[in-house]
Amino acid sequence: MQTDDMTPAEERVWRAFPRGDDVDFRGPSGDHPARGADWGPERTVRAAVLRSLLLSAPQEDGETAALRLAGARITGVLDLKYSEVDHAVRLSECCFEEVPVLYGARLRQLNLRESVLPGLDAATLRVDGVLRVSDCLFGGPVRLGGAQISGALFLDGAGIDAPSGGPAALQLNHVTIGDGLSAPGLRTRGEVRLTGASIAGTIDLNAARLGAGAGKAALDAVTLTVEGDVLLRGADVSGWIGLRGARVAGRLDFSRARLENPGGTALRASSCTIGELWLRNGPPVSGALNLRRAQLDVLFLEPDVVPGEVLLDSLVYTSLTPHEAAERRLAMLERDREGYVPHAYEQLTAAYRRIGDDDAARVVQLAKQRRRRATLPWYGRLWGRVQDATVGYGFRPLRAAGWLVSLLLIGSLAYALHHPRPLKPDESPEFNPVFYTLDLLLPVISFGQEGAFAPTGWYQWLSYALVLTGWILATTVVTGVTRTVSRQ
Repeated sequence: MQTDDMTPAEERVWRAFPRGDDVDFRGPSGDHPARGADWGPERTVRAAVLRSLLLSAPQEDGETAALRLAGARITGVLDLKYSEVDHAVRLSECCFEEVPVLYGARLRQLNLRESVLPGLDAATLRVDGVLRVSDCLFGGPVRLGGAQISGALFLDGAGIDAPSGGPAALQLNHVTIGDGLSAPGLRTRGEVRLTGASIAGTIDLNAARLGAGAGKAALDAVTLTVEGDVLLRGADVSGWIGLRGARVAGRLDFSRARLENPGGTALRASSCTIGELWLRNGPPVSGALNLRRAQLDVLFLEPDVVPGEVLLDSLVYTSLTPHEAAERRLAMLERDREGYVPHAYEQLTAAYRRIGDDDAARVVQLAKQRRRRATLPWYGRLWGRVQDATVGYGFRPLRAAGWLVSLLLIGSLAYALHHPRPLKPDESPEFNPVFYTLDLLLPVISFGQEGAFAPTGWYQWLSYALVLTGWILATTVVTGVTRTVSRQ
């Protein structure tokens, strides 16, 4: 391109490039790029000039060429598709009239900080350093699918407003980022897509506002791989979050976050492998929580955050924190959409046993048996109620002692007032109402009283009742003890 065809503003940029000098067209404070359409020719640069500059501008010996431009209005399409740019590019606080096209390009470094753009088409882009779009405002989707960024991707404070019903607001599917994704305060209207992405560092979405709307995907990160943490502390998410099959080596942190997808699933983290999952210090999740088949080292879950519907089948966790009474944790298990899920009770029991809280573990096991009883046929439910009332399915063994003492008192008093007749008066031992009642109650031990005396009338029916009750108590105690020992 000949400099004769350039405006004074463009010539200034052209002359500064070989030495990497800054060109600053910014006006007084408050002159925001959102009003860039009103900027005049004194700060307007054609995209075609920038393209020629980056691809074919002359170099100066001993100087490092770079494009450093601030406060410019850029007209036309900056088309660097499949281009290779060896120079650092900084176009900060600029107003782009058209969507830059960087599809398949290779850049050393790109900085668009605080610029206003109608969108960004940069799928399969390769950046050898840092890609910075901090505090940018996008009026359309940002496409970075398949991009490879050796350094970090900065989206902090950026705002992306994708048209309703159109493509995802932020497309980062299958990207590879070598040094983390920093996007605290990100604001989007539409879907953020991280499907199949690989992040070597941490994803920082603290205080982000992801607004897709109820029933829509706010953050779709299926099979995401992150070697660090995924932070959404204080985030406000409208729509569902999908993390099925994700791998997060560090912490997935939803502390103080607001997750809302009423009528659907707010967080789908099924089949995930996560170091730590934190749901704490926030309002109750609005929508279902799906953790089926997930594997977690630490589950930091406050009961007050748990939504009204959960899916926990085959969820495995090593540690559950904070320590809460078993009754508060059981409420979560009772909200499972699939009804009675035995595995969920076993996991909660194991978590309590790992920290030595055997009382809480027994409470959970008792609740499991009571929940299971509702799934049995009528005769199973009847027998379950007997076991529950007598010995609490073996987890309340002292109840059996209470029943035995009560029945012993009843029998002893009844037979003391009315001695049963001896079967062989000349050979019978002296009648003892206490030991006679024990003979009836205890199915194994014999004190020689039961076989020597025969009650009549309703006293005989009382003896039948004592014998039957004794067998029931013995059976339930043995069943409960066996179950308890097997759990150990």
